[in-house]
Amino acid sequence: MLKSHKAVAVGAACVLASAALYGAGAAGAGQSTANSTREPYNIGLLVKDIDTYYGTTTDAAGVYQASPDSPYAKDLAKIDAAAKSYIDKAAREDHRRGKKPAVVFDIDDTLLLSLDYEKRYNYTYNATTWNDYVDRADRPPVFGSPELVRYAASKGVEVFYNSGLSETQRAGAVENLKKVGADVNLDTAHMFLKDKANPPAYLSDCAMPTTWTCTTVQYKSGTRGHIEHDLGYDIIANFGDQYSDLDGGNADRTYKLPNPTYFVS
Repeated sequence: MLKSHKAVAVGAACVLASAALYGAGAAGAGQSTANSTREPYNIGLLVKDIDTYYGTTTDAAGVYQASPDSPYAKDLAKIDAAAKSYIDKAAREDHRRGKKPAVVFDIDDTLLLSLDYEKRYNYTYNATTWNDYVDRADRPPVFGSPELVRYAASKGVEVFYNSGLSETQRAGAVENLKKVGADVNLDTAHMFLKDKANPPAYLSDCAMPTTWTCTTVQYKSGTRGHIEHDLGYDIIANFGDQYSDLDGGNADRTYKLPNPTYFVS
């Protein structure tokens, strides 16, 4: 996820109103209410609903954390259980057919939880504070996701990462993923990050060294296409917290993880 794309929500109120209703139960994820003629959901109540969904607490260091007993954690556990069952069957079938199975993971709020940043900055985005946050490399894991990464690898499935983080944020992302136990294939051949200065040839339809016009869907689906068509893998599952992580094809099955704190188109 490229965090600067959060600006499309036009401020904290629109971010919350258009996306966070997923956690509040007032609308489906990805269903914007920004153009509604009805009064939007009250932002104060919405923030409370988000905290209830995550079971938000602060630890001894004052860092906002999600509770392992929260509705959020329970939703993730259901997704992980279904994904593990599917990966096991799909991997065995691919191996039987001589295919190379792979899974693809987004990073932000798919593997690494950004709740503390969202709370601390009132669900708004700033490039400088976000970069500093990523570079600190101390985000907690999204419940169950590092275990899912290791599970896929244990089944002979190649693990790839497809993130909107920039190349300059690679070191922080790698260090953080190692800390939370997602220490699988964290090399440049498996972790795809945005490089606007030197975009890959497979994104030539929307990215040149001096011009980047790729939408999130174009960037992420194009990267998955490269993994499948150029590298020869069969992506059996694609995981992300945004629909833009998942749309565009080039994956047999997609898994949408809950995230009511922002929306990336």
